[in-house]
Amino acid sequence: MLPATALLLACLASPAWAVKPFIADYQATVKGAISANAKMTLASAGADRWSYELSVNSPIASVSQTTVFEDRAGNWRPLSGSDSTQMLIKKSQKNATYDWASGEARWTGNVKPDRMGPVKLKAGDVDGMLLNLVIVRDVAAGKSLTYRLVDNGVAREQVYQNLGQETITVSGKPAVATKVMRNSDNKQITVWVVPGLPVPARILQQENGKDALDLVLKSVK
Repeated sequence: MLPATALLLACLASPAWAVKPFIADYQATVKGAISANAKMTLASAGADRWSYELSVNSPIASVSQTTVFEDRAGNWRPLSGSDSTQMLIKKSQKNATYDWASGEARWTGNVKPDRMGPVKLKAGDVDGMLLNLVIVRDVAAGKSLTYRLVDNGVAREQVYQNLGQETITVSGKPAVATKVMRNSDNKQITVWVVPGLPVPARILQQENGKDALDLVLKSVK
């Protein structure tokens, strides 16, 4: 396992947009009280395709989200996705298909009829999972943080505001992160990006002013 400083040097030696496999472990806090383990992984899916997965396991529920995306010379676009939730007495499974040949996205599984699609695709579209990696990439490159999110049967514009730098703890050591945030209706998402790390150092999701999910990076290799 590489310490954060060694990984920083390794990542800076290659183009900021380069996709490389990783395994990242997070400490998760659900609903502000329940501790859980979380893991993000990125692995090759053959050719220019990559499988990106987030899993969160707590005593009362487990969540797994996976996106397969294509890297077209630095332009990333989703191809398929799955979202599985297992609670004590409830299970949910949703699947997404991004068909770029037809220019449409569709959803199956435990989704409402009006969320099955199709939704017309546009160049640059991302899904909720891929957005995590795109934000890291674009913060490093100093790009605009405005996106068209196509997820859960709808397309929405997502605009993240750069709130400047903040010192946080990564792998037990202080690190200077860029803090970005998005507000939408009753939901707020804040992401901390540390230079050289391929994943967010922290992701905080809040609903109605209360913490829903807090992911804090513990290690990455």
